[in-house]
Amino acid sequence: MEELTLKKAQRIVDEWINQFEEGYWPPLSMLASLIEEVGELAREINAREKIKKKKETEPESDIGLEMADILFSLICLANYYALT
Repeated sequence: MEELTLKKAQRIVDEWINQFEEGYWPPLSMLASLIEEVGELAREINAREKIKKKKETEPESDIGLEMADILFSLICLANYYALT
């Protein structure tokens, strides 16, 4: 299995984003999305560690997926600013 480097992940995200006419969001929108994703991860960890309970109607989230969303958002910002 091939190792996924940060550079390769950036290329994969860039190819996916560029298939859409809109391309990357403006930087502040991407930052807002990143902050939202970090909040979702924090909420899930708080619930799992029994620090702050979720409402009974709220389902348990996948922590791995929340982390992946954060990584995706960070990669989008890095790509926007051409950081490697």
